[in-house]
Amino acid sequence: MVEELALDRHLAVSFEASKMSAHLRFIKPEEEFQCTEEDLRRFLHDQEVRFGILDEQISKFVASPEHYFFEEIEIARGVPAIDGRNGRIELLFEQSGEVRPAEKENGVVDYKELMRLSNVNKGQLLARRYPAENGTPGKSVTGEEVPFKPGKEARFKVGKNVVMDANHTSLYATIEGMVSCTDNGKINVFTVYEVHGDVDYSTGNVDFVGTVVIRGSVLPGFRVKAAGDIRVRGGVEGAELFADGSIEISGGIIGYHKGIVKAGMNVTSSFIQDGNVEAGENVVVSQSIMHSEVRAGKSVVCSGTKGLIVGGHVQAGEGVTARTIGNTMATATAIEVGVLPNLRNELADLHKRLREIADGIQKTTQALGLLEQMAQAGSLGADKLALRAKLSVTKRQQEQERLQVKERIIEIDQVLEDTGRAKVMVKDAIYGGAKIAIGRYTKFLKETAHRVSFQYTEGDIVMTINQ
Repeated sequence: MVEELALDRHLAVSFEASKMSAHLRFIKPEEEFQCTEEDLRRFLHDQEVRFGILDEQISKFVASPEHYFFEEIEIARGVPAIDGRNGRIELLFEQSGEVRPAEKENGVVDYKELMRLSNVNKGQLLARRYPAENGTPGKSVTGEEVPFKPGKEARFKVGKNVVMDANHTSLYATIEGMVSCTDNGKINVFTVYEVHGDVDYSTGNVDFVGTVVIRGSVLPGFRVKAAGDIRVRGGVEGAELFADGSIEISGGIIGYHKGIVKAGMNVTSSFIQDGNVEAGENVVVSQSIMHSEVRAGKSVVCSGTKGLIVGGHVQAGEGVTARTIGNTMATATAIEVGVLPNLRNELADLHKRLREIADGIQKTTQALGLLEQMAQAGSLGADKLALRAKLSVTKRQQEQERLQVKERIIEIDQVLEDTGRAKVMVKDAIYGGAKIAIGRYTKFLKETAHRVSFQYTEGDIVMTINQ
């Protein structure tokens, strides 16, 4: 048997960088090498291996050390920390962009019945906030505690005509109206303006601080703007629609390459033809997107019975899903994912605003410091007292805005980090003539492929067969 003190001449222990695993190896193998489990445990303890020793591995090594002359054996394994769970907001109303076409009793889908109005009453509960949950610390093989990553608290993004309870766990409507999520996830309740027909010369352009419901169509050359959502029962032809919330169009969009439909959140339509559409989050189309410019911060989904994207340029930050892309005539069709120009522009603006706020806080702090010196000297008059109170309020507001800007920067950074998961999914066929771009990489399709997906992997765009 090898003497206890001589084990370090034959064996060595190596640790992973995280110290969550330890391996044992020979540095001087000898055929007559032997040791007891007790000897080996003492040696491991002397080498700082104090936790998670694998009894079965100890037994195997001691029984047949010659099997490990030229290979390592894992001898200890730590317990990883379990990170805390993030807090979350539960929305208790139907969001725009989640609606589905109505299905009749005979199974026929009625794409005209897309519009659902999320009306709420004054005092109605709109959302609940669930706090973050603590995690569980781990332990390394050296016996040190491994800290867990705490969960991030969720916060309500309070918009117009809503109020939180004292504990900041519930959000309520303060008026009767239509609930709407606007850009950056703010929850609002807006009053509703209804047009009981078409937007045409009889109504003129519409610009409303709430939600606009149009029972007819929006005709060429007219414009509709809303601080909330826009819901159109008919169609949109060569018109301009701008909503801070979402836009739903039952009858479809015919843009004539001159109109625009732009929403802070989602755009939902039965079809888009020769259109120009932009959504902060998702574009959901039930039938087809033809010869159009479509941009979405998150996803473009066109996977209904027809589910066709042909011609034009479709761009999404996270993914594009369609039943068919391109056609047998090899019409040039460009699909681009993993690019978020709007978010990148917003990020640059936020960093600029953060610098401006910091400068403002510095100036406010300096002014307050001077006033404080005057107060200590007993020379602070009534006007200066009022100024000091005003500056104190200003500083609190500046600090609050700085916190909000920083939180938004973190949100955008997280989204931009996730663009490596950008994906194009084709449920039926993609034809030659289509172009797939993911980030800076491009792939041209020369032949038809069926039921495939495209993702960026190790410097190239890889096409895989869908299961």
